[in-house]
Amino acid sequence: MNDEIEVECPSCSPDIPVLHEVLKSGQNILVKCKECEEIHSPRIEKEKPVYIKTVISKGEKTFTHTSLMYKGELVEVDDEIVVDDGVSEEVYPIIVTSIESQGKRVDSAEVDYIDSVWGRAIDEVDVKIALHSDQKTYSITKRVSGGYEFVVGEKYNFDDISFVITRIKIRNNGFRIKDGDVVEAKYIKRLFAQEIFREKHRGRTAWSIKRKG
Repeated sequence: MNDEIEVECPSCSPDIPVLHEVLKSGQNILVKCKECEEIHSPRIEKEKPVYIKTVISKGEKTFTHTSLMYKGELVEVDDEIVVDDGVSEEVYPIIVTSIESQGKRVDSAEVDYIDSVWGRAIDEVDVKIALHSDQKTYSITKRVSGGYEFVVGEKYNFDDISFVITRIKIRNNGFRIKDGDVVEAKYIKRLFAQEIFREKHRGRTAWSIKRKG
C-alpha cells in the first residue's frame, strides 16, 4: 500500500488540501488525487526547524539542552516529547512541565513563540516509596525505567525488601487505590506500600536487621 498525504489538487481542489496517493517519493514527488485521479507534482513546503532551549530535570540533576522543533508545532504542558538537537547523540524523552512564551509561563504555545521549555526526563525515573513497617513508616527510592509498571495490590522486591503496594499517588495529585490499578513509573509521585517480613528472621528481613543495626 502506497503512502498518502494531503495536498491541494490543481484540478478539483486548488485551495483546500485533499487526500492523495503517493506514486513516487523523493525530491520530485508525484501524487494522484483520490477525488478526481489527477496526477501531478505538488509543491511541498518543508517545515523550518528551530532550536528551543530546554531545561531537563533528571533525578536530583538539572541541565540545559537544545531541542530541535518545527515552526507551527504546538507544545503543551504534560506532552511527552523527545529532546534531540539533531547534532549530538544525546536524546532525552521528557514530559513537559512548564513553557515560557514571550516572557510568560503558559500551558501551551506554538514553537514560533516559545522561549524555553522545562521537562522531566522519563527514560529513567526515581520512584519514592513510603514503606509501612512495625508501626513506622520510612522511605526508599528506586530508579526504574519510565515505562515500568506498578500495580496496586501486587508484590515487589527491591534490594531484598519485599512489599505490597497499597496505593499510588500520581503527579496530578490523584490516587490509585483499587487492586489491579496500573500506573507507569513516569507518572508516579509516590508509592505507598506495606513491607512483607520473613519468618526466618522473626518478623524482620535481613535488610531490616542491618538497617536497625
